[in-house]
Amino acid sequence: MAGDVTTRDSGILLESGTNELELLEFVVGGQHYGINVAKIRELCPYQVPTPVPNAHPHIEGIFMPRDMLITVIDLGRALGLPGSEDTSQDMYVITNFNRLHTAFHVQKVLGIHRVSWEDVAKPDSTIGGTGKSVATGIVKLDGKIIIVLDFEKIVSEINPETGLKLSEIDAMGERSRSDCTILLAEDSPLLLEMLKKCLTRAGYTHLIPTSNGQEAWSTLDRMISEGGKVGTDISCVITDIEMPQMDGHRLTKLIKTDSRFEGLPVVIFSSLVNDEMKRKGEALGVDAQLSKPEIGKLVRQLDLLLK
Repeated sequence: MAGDVTTRDSGILLESGTNELELLEFVVGGQHYGINVAKIRELCPYQVPTPVPNAHPHIEGIFMPRDMLITVIDLGRALGLPGSEDTSQDMYVITNFNRLHTAFHVQKVLGIHRVSWEDVAKPDSTIGGTGKSVATGIVKLDGKIIIVLDFEKIVSEINPETGLKLSEIDAMGERSRSDCTILLAEDSPLLLEMLKKCLTRAGYTHLIPTSNGQEAWSTLDRMISEGGKVGTDISCVITDIEMPQMDGHRLTKLIKTDSRFEGLPVVIFSSLVNDEMKRKGEALGVDAQLSKPEIGKLVRQLDLLLK
């Protein structure tokens, strides 16, 4: 199954705002896991990487396909699971998110499934509320439980520089408080807290946090139904793309096609802002798209949109 893995190559070109994703199923330590195909650059057979002295314990080494230097993360080690005794079926899942290329060493790749975000359950507090969980969603397919992993969290624990940095906000100097109310849709509890902290430090103190697109839409719908007004009671929406129940593209489509929310800016802030995703966002009428972890650029964009 080596080669490029994109929505076009798999023969399924997902339209914008359909609330669907393509999930690559793979195995590590006998467990079944999933990753959004939109995060994948390519798959290739496992080859023993070159070790790096004094590297993080989860880093297996480096390798260079086509003259590109890529760090290899042993996903089994990162998840506390046993490694392979026989690596003949092992694969590299090479990802592209947060403007980084990373290879994840997995033990077997099983295939791609097209699923609705509505069928991806949000992990409950016993799984996802510890702050250490790397599960962002759970889906049942063909009688199997597949855990959708938070690859950004795995990478940020190895290299904290890939996360949101308050230092970018502090470098902007003293800022006045804003009366604008901003709704946040972000499924990662860790990133949601960091986003709240960064925006508050930047002067945007009126924040409504929600954990996925469905919760965000329900909140907006209720707000307007109870007499709230765009520009007065809600000034902007910042949304991730990947979220269980409802993704950010579907949320954007609902907002932009509902006359009650005319003039409400929507900003996508996601690790998946690549050329393909930008085209989808533009087709939906999104007002701005920024890549995590560029929190400084997000704040400057808010300043422009909200004046």
